[in-house]
Amino acid sequence: MHRASAFPPDFQLVLASQSPRRHSLLRDLGIPFTVVSSQAEELVSGHPAPVLAEMNALAKVRAAALPEGILPGAYVLGTDTLVAVEGWVMGKPVSAEEAAKMLTALSGRTHQVVSGVALARVAGDGSLGGPAEVRVGKAVTDVAFAKLDEAQIEAYLATGEWRGKAGAYAIQGLAGLWVSGLRGEYSNVVGLPLHLVADLFRASGFDLVTGRWL
Repeated sequence: MHRASAFPPDFQLVLASQSPRRHSLLRDLGIPFTVVSSQAEELVSGHPAPVLAEMNALAKVRAAALPEGILPGAYVLGTDTLVAVEGWVMGKPVSAEEAAKMLTALSGRTHQVVSGVALARVAGDGSLGGPAEVRVGKAVTDVAFAKLDEAQIEAYLATGEWRGKAGAYAIQGLAGLWVSGLRGEYSNVVGLPLHLVADLFRASGFDLVTGRWL
C-alpha cells in the first residue's frame, strides 16, 4: 500500500524500535515513520506481564533518541511485547538453551502475548510532553500451541527464528504451524497491536485510516 503522501505535512511519527516486524506492519499500512534507537532496559520480572509491557513501552519512548528537525506535536511510539504462561514472563531468549526451555513451556498450552504501547507528543521546546500528552495501553492475545516434540523444537532452533523474539518464536514464520487457536489481535503476536495503536492515535487527535487530524 502506498499512501504516505496522503498524510498531512505536519504529521511526523518517530518509532522507537529496531524491530523489522514492526517496521513492516506500519509500512504495509502506508504510514510514514522514522526509526530511532532507544536504550531503555526491558524488564521481565517484578510485575505482571501487562504492567511490565506498559512500563517498558513508556521507558522506550522516554529514552528515544529524537532526530533533528522533529516538529512540535510529532508522535513518538514505543512498544514492548512479552509472552506469559503459568506465571512465567518471557522476554527475548539470550541462548538456544533458554529458547528451548521457553518452547518446552509453551508446548501444548495456551499462553498470552502481551504488548504495551506508549504514544507521546513532542512539546514546543522539542522535548517529550508531560503525562497529559502520553497515552499508554496494552493488548493481550491468547495463543494455543500444539504439543511439540523434541525433534520439532530442535529443528526450529536450527532455523534461528527464535532470536530476538519474545517467547522464542515468530508466529509469521515456521512457528505458525504450531498455533492451534488464537483469540485477540494477530498483529499483536507479530509485535505491534495495530488496533490499539489506532485507538491511541485517535485519542490524541489523529486518524490513521483517513490520514487526517480530528
